[in-house]
Amino acid sequence: RSVTDQYHFMEAWKKYLEENKERFLDELLDLLRIPSISARSEHKPDMERCAEAVKDCLLRSGADSATVHHTDGHPIVYGEKIVDPSKPTVLVYGHYDVQPADPLELWKSGPFEPTLKEGKIYARGSADDKGQFYMHVKALEIMTRTGTLPVNIKFCIEGEEEIGSACLATFVAARSEEHTSELQ
Repeated sequence: RSVTDQYHFMEAWKKYLEENKERFLDELLDLLRIPSISARSEHKPDMERCAEAVKDCLLRSGADSATVHHTDGHPIVYGEKIVDPSKPTVLVYGHYDVQPADPLELWKSGPFEPTLKEGKIYARGSADDKGQFYMHVKALEIMTRTGTLPVNIKFCIEGEEEIGSACLATFVAARSEEHTSELQ
């Protein structure tokens, strides 16, 4: 692409971001409010709820498909946007599970009640990793809505990174077998 095209893409991205930044922030804060603590069995319903929220976010952001895959542990969310099968594909990995928030007395605000202070979000998962993968999902939305997505993109967002990703290898192997059989 030419420098002129790249400039126009950047301008379109900035405009879309500016028009939607409040919604983007509200959506992220809602995601951060879900106490998706993979290490605690009492949070299994929260893990399910968070996986569904991630799936819905992917679909709202322009993914062609997004599915919650149940495992022997916590769900894995897989989504994709295929613009042209002949183009390169980017894989985005992330996780929606978080560490326990203990000791609670060290928090200046509730770990699942996001607080904004001096342009920063304070909440469990805001940086590791809900905030990180959310940024990639919103990049998908921006490029999809502005017609500038130059590659295919696949998302694998798991719920067990903080406890060792025990089910991820099985999930990847099964997906690999699915894709191999599709090619035959």
